[in-house]
Amino acid sequence: MTPETPTLDAIARESGALAMVAMDQRESLRAMYDAAGAGRPADEVLTRFKLDVAELLGPLASGFLIDRHYGFERVRDAGLTPPSTGLILAADALTQADGGPVEETDLDEVVAAEGFDLAGVAAIKLLVIWRRDEKRQQRVELTKAFIDLARQRGVLSVLEPVVRATERELADGSWNQDAAVREAARELSPLGASLYKTQVPLSGTGTPGQQYAASLELNKAITGPWVVLSQGVDRNAFLPAVEAACRAGASGFLAGRALWSDVVGSEDVRSRLAEISVPRLQRLAEVVDREARPWGDA
Repeated sequence: MTPETPTLDAIARESGALAMVAMDQRESLRAMYDAAGAGRPADEVLTRFKLDVAELLGPLASGFLIDRHYGFERVRDAGLTPPSTGLILAADALTQADGGPVEETDLDEVVAAEGFDLAGVAAIKLLVIWRRDEKRQQRVELTKAFIDLARQRGVLSVLEPVVRATERELADGSWNQDAAVREAARELSPLGASLYKTQVPLSGTGTPGQQYAASLELNKAITGPWVVLSQGVDRNAFLPAVEAACRAGASGFLAGRALWSDVVGSEDVRSRLAEISVPRLQRLAEVVDREARPWGDA
């Protein structure tokens, strides 16, 4: 018997908006330490950072996303986030060169296994690298398998397509990221994930009017409730980009780097999170409460 899947209220604020923290970075987080001049950290350093983010930002977030490799069980079992913060577990296996971007993804066989304990988990998340290449249908099937897995396990499904150019598109100058984001949305969002997580239009570089217009076009391409991620967006540009997206139909955000990237490598992580990241999240939560389309209206 398939368990009953919760609604998005499990990862939403009372307003119906979503203000969620992403802390599922793996080798990319290790590379961020290196880039910050802190060297290549041991696994426990990564885990400790994630636990600190969970403890300090989790109570302000409607959802908290983490991976099983660095801290998931410790966050869950120690109750570092309150019951009001829905726990989201990354269910993606990443193909990623050291220090490089994620090139491909698949379902994590460990999380997908029937015996894996999802107690306390509200949702699972899958990153999909979307390209106009020969693997396009394969990624559609991967998405369907992920959504089906979530339904079977009685949890929500959060789908995160990130678009990338093919070598041909880069060579002939035909690459347009925003057009690709909309095309991916038209292809993948109708498949029925509980929540669609997408890149910010214009990478957050537009004027308020441009951001709003581009967000309206993206909203037309998406079926169901959607939120924006922060990767590739300047930290200072993320809040106005979220505001524009919410005014155009988004239900909020699921963000990591825009909240805590400049804390990575700090000598006193907890103090810096309290000083820098907590106020950022508070401001973003105020924006989504005011501007976001409640997920139930999508």
